[in-house]
Amino acid sequence: MNVKAFGVVGSGQMGNGIAQVAAASGLNVLMSDIKQEFAENGLANIARNLNRMVDKGKITDDDRNATLARIKITTNLEDMAEVDYVVEAATEREDLKFKVFQDLDKICPAHVILGTNTSSIPIGRIAAQTKRPEKVIGMHFMNPVPVMKLVEVIKGLPTSDETFKITWDLCEKFGKTPAEANDFPGFIANRILMPMINEAIFCLYQGVGKKEDIDTVMMLGMNHPMGPLALADLIGLDTCLAIMDTLYDGFKDSKYRPCPLLRKYVEAGYLGRKVGKGFYEY
Repeated sequence: MNVKAFGVVGSGQMGNGIAQVAAASGLNVLMSDIKQEFAENGLANIARNLNRMVDKGKITDDDRNATLARIKITTNLEDMAEVDYVVEAATEREDLKFKVFQDLDKICPAHVILGTNTSSIPIGRIAAQTKRPEKVIGMHFMNPVPVMKLVEVIKGLPTSDETFKITWDLCEKFGKTPAEANDFPGFIANRILMPMINEAIFCLYQGVGKKEDIDTVMMLGMNHPMGPLALADLIGLDTCLAIMDTLYDGFKDSKYRPCPLLRKYVEAGYLGRKVGKGFYEY
């Protein structure tokens, strides 16, 4: 299948990043969201990112203008009937993702592949919401999408080899390095990363160290570019909690139990950078 038109459901931090790299690769992109203001904010964020790249000399003015010209926004999910491949990048909530896939399955022609940017929910569970499970696959981008090279490609039990190959090739077209992960909760990246972040939160919760010291130890002692608490703020504490809940529910192993402090912050609305307050203030 020759993918020419690419759809992204969700225009938030991950969705607009995926739309940007797809458009930069030469694809026509349709980015949807439930409200016009959300979609417009996503497009504005893409424009800001591209402007920064121009200022740094990474792309030309013509590159920026061409990329923006290839992106259209919509609030009507039924417009996805016109694309060849769709990636869902909605909030990490199982019920929401299930509804999106049920709707896309009805809207999109039979040949269209339905990808999900889920960071933890099993692909087979999402595929079961459709009548085309062989065309459902995980396409897990890293944040921030335009910068990070990795994409986890997760093949569910019913996912066809053809769907996998098309998705792998798309990742490379986007200038990314794909890595194959099997369909277990959290896949590879978050199976390893999230328990580490959760343990850092336990260290804060139990008074092992202050937040600045915990992050300093991991940056200078383990050569991480960012400390785990600052990284949690960047990811979104609600997303971190959702992933830990998925891991805990999926494996029933106490090592994946979310730290009570993480849940307390989320319940208080301290979700990280996107709201200006998490473990740090922004």
